Amino acid sequence: MKASTGLLAALLGGLLLSGPLSAQDEEPLVIATASPAGVYHVVGRALCRTLDMPCQAQPTDGSSANLRALRRGELKLAFAQSDLHLYATLGTEGFQKDGPDESLRSVFSLHNEPFTLVARRGAGIHRLEDITGHNVNIGNPGSGQRGTMLRLMDAEGWSRSDFSSIHHLPADQQAMELCHGNIDAMVYTVGHPNASVAKAIRLCDAVLVDVEGDIVDLLVDAYPYFTRAWIPADLYGPDQPAVQTFGVKATLVASEATDPDVVYRLVAAVFDDFERFKASHPALGVLTPQEMIRDGLTAPLHEGALRYYRERGWIAPTETAPDAG
Repeated sequence: MKASTGLLAALLGGLLLSGPLSAQDEEPLVIATASPAGVYHVVGRALCRTLDMPCQAQPTDGSSANLRALRRGELKLAFAQSDLHLYATLGTEGFQKDGPDESLRSVFSLHNEPFTLVARRGAGIHRLEDITGHNVNIGNPGSGQRGTMLRLMDAEGWSRSDFSSIHHLPADQQAMELCHGNIDAMVYTVGHPNASVAKAIRLCDAVLVDVEGDIVDLLVDAYPYFTRAWIPADLYGPDQPAVQTFGVKATLVASEATDPDVVYRLVAAVFDDFERFKASHPALGVLTPQEMIRDGLTAPLHEGALRYYRERGWIAPTETAPDAG
């Protein structure tokens, strides 16, 4: 009996000494990103570093896949392009069969994502129209780049038969396929500078191609989530000219069911040390809080984000949704 009593006392003492669960024992917050080669993943890791709780940036198939996983309750926080963000909110385009996602919530928007066309120098692709008749990678199913490319193809009146072949490679594979000559061009909707684009230019002598013309002008005028965009000269080397194109915004979204306190902690961590967060990637350097809480957002603001924005005086007490830009 004495031995049993002593054992019980030792166990109780150990429990008391161990105290409450530490931060390391918390379930990690998962932020769904996209390809490990893209800016989403870099920014996702930067967001995790701002938090005082376990957090991990998780590679995924991209924006469409993230939005559908959020709807199914498999994710709490994820990145999505602003165009697909709108489609999911309204239940249009590729989300028409799913219907409007009334549980989708906005947290904030991030960097601009220019639609980027990269071609082999010897492929004879000098402008957007030249890609027909060539082998082109449009991105893997579920990716934002694929969604933007399909929208552009539809506007141009192009079908898959207008190309020699259409490839469905993820972003982290396309640069080497370009180097090996298996594709003539790749498209990528991404913030810059980007490691995959840099690899194609550095290793394969690839070139950036302007994406402009009457159809692009019509797209920008017709859809509020598209904006005119550019890639600065010399970003990928001294001979790289400035590139004109169009683009979307990166947005961080959540499910309505995501814990408001977790979202509040994330938003507060970003904006309370904003300069440090912007320094985590060059694409974030020009961000302002005023743009981030409105531009590119169509779903209502998440309760946790809204609480912080009201505390800062950035959102009126009666406002519940962003005035989307």
